[in-house]
Amino acid sequence: MAYDEALAERIRALIDDPTLVEKKMFGGLGFMVGGNMAIAASGQGGIMVRVDPAEGEELIATTPAEPMEMRGRAMTGWLRVATDQVATDDDLREWVDRGVAYAGSLPSK
Repeated sequence: MAYDEALAERIRALIDDPTLVEKKMFGGLGFMVGGNMAIAASGQGGIMVRVDPAEGEELIATTPAEPMEMRGRAMTGWLRVATDQVATDDDLREWVDRGVAYAGSLPSK
């Protein structure tokens, strides 16, 4: 399954960062800030969001986010959010802002 191009366009419209770079990977489209992945339109549907690993468990408990798994292993600092949970721009903006803020806090690559 290819990523949702309309969702990718919505993400793109919400990121106002001069270091933004888009990169196709794993069937999805990643949005990089300062060379660090911030968020992606997933090839499996929905979005993948990079978050502070210290906040991951709380976000899983208090939001519709789920742990992201790759090859059966949980990816610390990454969450998956289903498409229907980011149906509105306000819902999507919350996750985009969170991913961009965390990626922007990391050393540039």
